[in-house]
Amino acid sequence: MTVPHARPHATDPAPTPAPIRPSPTVDVAGLQALLDGKEHAIRDTVRALLATPDFAHLYGQSTADYRERVLVWTQKLAAAGLGALSVPEAQGGQGNARAFVAAFETLAYHDLSLTIKFGVQFGLFQGSVQLLGTTWHHETFLPAISRGEMLGMFAMSELGSGSNVRDLETTATYDATTEEFVIDTPHGGAHKEWIGNAALHGRMATVFAQLITGGISHGVHAFLVPVRDTDGSPMPGVRIADTGEKEGLNGVDNGRIWFDDVRIPRSHLLNRFGDVAADGTYTSPIESPAHRFFTMIGTLVGGRITIALSGLSAAKSALTIAIRYGNRRTQFGPEGGNHTPLLDYRTHQRRLLPALATTIVLDVALSRLVDRYAAMEPGESREVEGLAAGLKAYTTWFAQSAITEARECCGGQGYLKINRIAVLRADIDVWTTFEGDNTVLVQLLAKGLLTGYRQEFDEMGMIRFLTRRARSAIRALNPVAARRDDEDHLRDPQQQVSLLRYREERILDRAAARLRAAMKAGQGEAGSASMGGVQDHLMHLATAHVERESFEAMQAEVERAEPGLRPTLALLRDLYWAAAVERDLGWFLMSGAVETPKAKAIRYLVNKCCAELRPIAEQVTDAFAIPDALLAAPIAFDPLPTAGN
Repeated sequence: MTVPHARPHATDPAPTPAPIRPSPTVDVAGLQALLDGKEHAIRDTVRALLATPDFAHLYGQSTADYRERVLVWTQKLAAAGLGALSVPEAQGGQGNARAFVAAFETLAYHDLSLTIKFGVQFGLFQGSVQLLGTTWHHETFLPAISRGEMLGMFAMSELGSGSNVRDLETTATYDATTEEFVIDTPHGGAHKEWIGNAALHGRMATVFAQLITGGISHGVHAFLVPVRDTDGSPMPGVRIADTGEKEGLNGVDNGRIWFDDVRIPRSHLLNRFGDVAADGTYTSPIESPAHRFFTMIGTLVGGRITIALSGLSAAKSALTIAIRYGNRRTQFGPEGGNHTPLLDYRTHQRRLLPALATTIVLDVALSRLVDRYAAMEPGESREVEGLAAGLKAYTTWFAQSAITEARECCGGQGYLKINRIAVLRADIDVWTTFEGDNTVLVQLLAKGLLTGYRQEFDEMGMIRFLTRRARSAIRALNPVAARRDDEDHLRDPQQQVSLLRYREERILDRAAARLRAAMKAGQGEAGSASMGGVQDHLMHLATAHVERESFEAMQAEVERAEPGLRPTLALLRDLYWAAAVERDLGWFLMSGAVETPKAKAIRYLVNKCCAELRPIAEQVTDAFAIPDALLAAPIAFDPLPTAGN
């Protein structure tokens, strides 16, 4: 196929920008209803609770006092029934996993240490018992866990293994003579690391370890291991150390745990996917060890979704503060003095408003993912798990970047803890590591896309597959479309998604071709060596996939929105699309899908969309419905706050 070449820059006439379109009227209530979704009632409950004086922000406290304050907050949330939202009704809960996700997402408008402690207790620890255990575990442990009476830990990560969960080294060896498992840390580098609730408050841990019975290892399984007695002392054979001061999240008592031949009853194996009989016989409903491992880990994919959502909530808080400040703070002016609001400057708009649009789009995309996860069929699990991994990585990287921009856009005021953005920035940094390192998760998604590519190729046959791909390329590489730079064309959602889809398919094709070449060159199957040679392609592929999926989710909302809300959503969609394409303009130009006039017009479109969004940006943030008591940043309300105010 001949790819049309871009004309030399010197011969490209500069496009004449069309006038700025009027800003749409924002239906704040309608946009809030869209963002809150069906779980608006629980979101309102959490907002109201967090806005009470008991949850007021406090700065300057010691780490010890902060940890105790977060513990008290967590217990208050449990007393309000939030810990039991996802627990089955038979164990005293509501059996509403979607409500739990919404509550967790809303908590992140407040204090991120509280968000994580709540998540460790009622998401990871409680979730592992609920999803990996069976009836006896549910009846015995879930009521006390959901009420916050039995505080627990999720002991998966190890110092040596890091993100490689499959090869972690803690062992659980079955002793048939006593019907007990012996939990052991085989060497110093295999201790459990970064375990929330470990340093002070946790009494029981879900410990992930290699299950060994009869001298045979059956892979990683989960076990309930008591680590402290009722007076808070470590159990025999358990050693615990405080992780110490961190960059952020110092209200969470992270710690390290070592096990020295700690014995637990056979019943403490969470045996949904694998069990050991009294005589040591191992059985599992899933024959393949690899399939069993991924099935077990897949049940915990909800954690990645909640981490993405909570990271996005933190970005919403930071952007709301920065945009409010940008509307109120004036600096310089055409005739001297300080008369121009910061948000009137294009540089300020470009730093904050594409991020605002991206926030809305990612919110919609994650809500759609929650719907898919809740209705997931067995055969769809890998696709949903892959998208969850990709969206978690993309969203948390975005949140980290957006919060940093918000801090800088507030100047020195943004550096003050009392204005919250600096605290959010310190706390959010580790979101890119939670629930799996982002770079690892991105490659997990990309590998899944490659697997789907191979299956599609096998099912369709080479001729049909390549014919379909060629038709897609011809549409995307149409010379007229590649050069067309009028605004109606650029804002056409069919054109927008076509360009995103072509990029994803082209990168996938090239990644697959590079992988095949590496295998033919003698690197064998698609293992670590051959995959390592295409990691750059895999990272790019995953980004393209997430951006295309997110765009399609947003476009679906535009199409079904009420007429009063649709123009606002369309503007946010256009700005998200134009900013995403602009970030990757080098690729689009090199591929021939975009020529120089269109590339220039896309950059102009970012500016125009920013100008259209600028007058209504604060109203859009109002739809986040963050109570003032939670926002709690003086600069969000007063342009020049002082200690004497």
